[in-house]
Amino acid sequence: MKTFSRLFNRHILLAAVVGLAAITATAQDLRIGAVNIERILREANLAKASQAKLEQEFSRREKEVQGLASQLKTASDKFEREAPTLPEAQRSTRQRQLIEQDREFQRKQREFQEDLNLRKNEELQIVVDRANRVIKQVAETEKYDFVIQEAVYINPKHDITDKVLSGLNASK
Repeated sequence: MKTFSRLFNRHILLAAVVGLAAITATAQDLRIGAVNIERILREANLAKASQAKLEQEFSRREKEVQGLASQLKTASDKFEREAPTLPEAQRSTRQRQLIEQDREFQRKQREFQEDLNLRKNEELQIVVDRANRVIKQVAETEKYDFVIQEAVYINPKHDITDKVLSGLNASK
């Protein structure tokens, strides 16, 4: 039985060595590219234009929500100052008004945030789709075997982010 085990271990070792040699030979012919997608989303003209578009589209609503927050704070501060001297009925009425005002503010703030997030995701998807098309063009043109977009570390000799940015900024 020991002989069989040694023979089996030798075959496994031999298979591992042959496999490693095959991978090494193949890897020398393998062309790898890597893209920093976060950098593209930060630096591409299309991404910057999308950000400006969103700011313009949502600036009015953002100011409206900020105005409601300011009004609520002012009303709350005034109530806190005046509450000790108010009759119970008036204090209760103003407290209900503040609660209703706070609910309205929370609702508008939530709707604003949801709408903004939805539009951000739409614009982000446009940028990512275009970037992926440019990445594919660069990979095909320069004969890359595969391109990765997320990595812990990218050796600068494999980084094609600048090429993708150039291609993306050149396209309309």
